[in-house]
Amino acid sequence: MKAKAEVPFAPLNIAVLTVSDTRTLETDTSGQLFVDRLSAAGHNLAARVLLKDDLYKIRAQVANWIAEDVVQVVLITGGTGFTGRDSTPEAVSCLLDKQVDGFGELFRQISVADIGTSTVQSRALAGLANGTLVCCLPGSTNAVRTGWDGILAEQLDSRHRPCNFVAHLKQAAPCESRG
Repeated sequence: MKAKAEVPFAPLNIAVLTVSDTRTLETDTSGQLFVDRLSAAGHNLAARVLLKDDLYKIRAQVANWIAEDVVQVVLITGGTGFTGRDSTPEAVSCLLDKQVDGFGELFRQISVADIGTSTVQSRALAGLANGTLVCCLPGSTNAVRTGWDGILAEQLDSRHRPCNFVAHLKQAAPCESRG
């Protein structure tokens, strides 16, 4: 489906969280790709944080953003694998009011072209909490590119039809980027 020109674009306030035990903000290509894509699309960067893979620190950060009036979307990259340290889905899922089952399903479907059957190991997920969309993607730059280009660019665009997530998000005034 295409965007309808008569519907105005509504920039969203988006927070980006990278979960990694090895990256720094300087080496975080996945989080930076989210920042670049959301900015190019006309959205606002509300916050950017990098945390070690710790279930309770991840949960606390996401819960704080969900509670904030200004943050409408939380994009998380990393911590979705099967190692003992990967805990992003467990940290986030209990915070969600409603899970968006189709997000993980579609992410895996479009990932097959790039990674084949390895996509079955993706624990990508999304949901709504307090009018905030929370999306968890794997930590690779390619996964972020796939998620943004294949799903999020359209679903975070108020002009996309027949539906998008914007109508389900809390109303917030534009924020100043905290980078």
